[in-house]
Amino acid sequence: MQRFSLAVAVLAGIVFAGIPAPAQSRLELDRKGETIVLEPYAPNILRVTLSLKKEPALAAPGYGIIGAPAAAGWSATETALANVYQSGRMVATVDKDLPPAHPKLQSEIDIAKYFNGSAPGAHITLRTPDGKKLLEMTDWSQSVPNHKDATASLANDRRPTDPPFYIVGATFVSPDDEHYYGLGQNHEGFLDHRGHPVRCWNDYTAPAAPSFCVPLLVTNKGYGLLWDNSSKTTISAGFNEQTRWSSEVGDRVSFFVIAGDTADEIYAGYKLLTGPTHMLPKAAYGYIQCKQRYSSQKEVLAVAQGYRDRHLPADVLVVDWFYYTKMGQMDMDPKLWPDPAAMNKQLHDMGFETMISVWPRFVPDDRFYALLREKGWFIHLADGTPINGLPYDRAGSDIDTTNPEAAKWYWKTIHDNILSKGFDSLWADETEPDLPPGGSYYHIGPGTQFFNVYPLFHTAALYDGFRKDQPERRALILSRDAFTGAQRNGTIFWSSDIYPTWDTLKRQIPTGLDFAASGITYWSNDTGGWQYLPAEHHPAHPPLLDPTDARYNVGGYDDYPELYTRWFQYATFLPIMRSHGSRVENEVWSYGKQAEPILEKYLRLRYQLMPYIYSLGYQTWLTGAPFMRALPLDFPNDPKVADLRDEYMFGPAFLVAPITDQGATSREVYLPAGADWYNYWTNERLKGGQTITVQAPIDTLPLFVRAGSILPLGAPVESTHEVQAIEHVRVYPGADANFTLFSDDGKTYAYENGAGSITNLHWSDAAQQLTHEGAAAWSKGDSEIVEVAGH
Repeated sequence: MQRFSLAVAVLAGIVFAGIPAPAQSRLELDRKGETIVLEPYAPNILRVTLSLKKEPALAAPGYGIIGAPAAAGWSATETALANVYQSGRMVATVDKDLPPAHPKLQSEIDIAKYFNGSAPGAHITLRTPDGKKLLEMTDWSQSVPNHKDATASLANDRRPTDPPFYIVGATFVSPDDEHYYGLGQNHEGFLDHRGHPVRCWNDYTAPAAPSFCVPLLVTNKGYGLLWDNSSKTTISAGFNEQTRWSSEVGDRVSFFVIAGDTADEIYAGYKLLTGPTHMLPKAAYGYIQCKQRYSSQKEVLAVAQGYRDRHLPADVLVVDWFYYTKMGQMDMDPKLWPDPAAMNKQLHDMGFETMISVWPRFVPDDRFYALLREKGWFIHLADGTPINGLPYDRAGSDIDTTNPEAAKWYWKTIHDNILSKGFDSLWADETEPDLPPGGSYYHIGPGTQFFNVYPLFHTAALYDGFRKDQPERRALILSRDAFTGAQRNGTIFWSSDIYPTWDTLKRQIPTGLDFAASGITYWSNDTGGWQYLPAEHHPAHPPLLDPTDARYNVGGYDDYPELYTRWFQYATFLPIMRSHGSRVENEVWSYGKQAEPILEKYLRLRYQLMPYIYSLGYQTWLTGAPFMRALPLDFPNDPKVADLRDEYMFGPAFLVAPITDQGATSREVYLPAGADWYNYWTNERLKGGQTITVQAPIDTLPLFVRAGSILPLGAPVESTHEVQAIEHVRVYPGADANFTLFSDDGKTYAYENGAGSITNLHWSDAAQQLTHEGAAAWSKGDSEIVEVAGH
């Protein structure tokens, strides 16, 4: 399928020739009752805005965007056919409304008497200066709520003092070979969104599992599109040679286009627009031990002692909900938690950090509810009444952290009552919020209009508090949901309350890959699933691990030790490794004597890879690019990976291919073209561009390393608080390679000002030699440290 713009064809010989034109900060066009604005943020980033009203078209972007317009290198020209706005990286053409080349059919004239669109037409095409088309918008809409479209009820969510509501949308050409990634968290199991509508909003009750929205769409055509609207949005990609975006509430269409020769360049643009991904406390890159729930101080200390007695590495212990006497009381039940400060000191002495769950809910009889209601600091109805979940959800009302005063109070109350007891980090649960704001109101406006922003504001309330009151240590916030820009809030995200099934495990892989493709790196899931285990589960194939000695924990779920082990292997290669779930016990020794040594093997592997993983976090802070990657981001010219859902890259070196079928002891793995690959376990070298069958007994995760990789490996430690020596630097020959090894104190923000040790490693494949410059990363001679695979 090919579409061609006459205006672009005529302009090709004029505009692309580079006729000098004066610099122009933005291009504003008034066309038949519509205003079109093109505003640059970098030579490769352009914001496009259209509205029936001039003021919204000229207004600043919405929540989540913190980048500033930058027009250097942009200029405007005009011909009889179009307005053109261009830089050295992009050429935007807005066709003029000209008489049609052919007379309209009589049927078109007749239809127009009774049926018409909501907005004048607009045709905008973005290309590279050499003529390659990036994106073509063919239509847009701005319609009032109405009965025909079943949108009339949206008008009920608007107060008389609020701006008018419109349903807004845009339509783009979808070439047959265009593929789409990102759009936040959707659990339906697809990687490429082509042909699969995406409901882009916070939805705890979504069909597959809880979803949330980050409206960044990255394609294989050299661009990313960031949609600037926080209401419920539906994206229908690749239907009828079109991709359509539609948002429930807005007064304009507004989106950013980021051009990039590589995926990393697109993510650098996302970082410029929405902020950086700060480094986490080093402990967060280790192992986070959690369950639903550790119910007492005694139990937490016993778990910690269990890890240390076994000399197993672990860094963070988590106290989940219901440690308090009532929801919103911001206390710890003294019967179960007699001295939390002493507990935390003891855990710190053992090399652990602690995280504790904090909810935004307050019940009417807790000690703060009356104050919050008096201040008007709850999400509320039009008359000010706080919304709640009655009759079935009796957990109270949610604080409105879009209100800056409420946000400051919330942080201070947590700081003074919870963090002051020695806890290191916060689990911000229920950041959807769990009481959907549609039809109610935030401080910033109607919840229907700003449906998706709560995770951004809520995590910012905590992050800003950490930076202000505890500047000596990095913030760490675990959040159930995200929105545009939330990555700048020192936040890690997880895939919410998922089920302990093989089907769920299988769908977690593309779910995480699309979330990371949305520009937010630190994603994980509840290893093993959160929901309670069924009373019985008998698999189709004999379990690979005997559940007999774990019956107290897994009950009649015969294959659960096998499932948990396969899940744990996969979790080892996630940006955040965190186990959680509603089992009696949830430690690595809790799933039987056959499972235990396998779980220990991968736990130790996680810490052996710490120098590699931590250095990846540093690169993400520098560049904005995620280090867990869907294969099409790194191999865009290999059509076989366009919708490959069960393999991924973990940093530049690892290709991970988890086992997600019960009873499987082998699987097919596709090795992307353009590189050779090494089997991590055997060092066998294999050509890319082929599908192989890999043996995968229960103790083996299929794992490959790209030829031309440098892999720094650390000595055994029991936590990231120990100084970890570089034990080996393993080189996988076959191409030149570079790797930046980074280390610092792991706790402060000094890296933002250049602190830390940087060692640049280089492998010359021709010379078969590793060289390094910068800080000394090891004390032994290179001959004792450097290993070359296959030698």
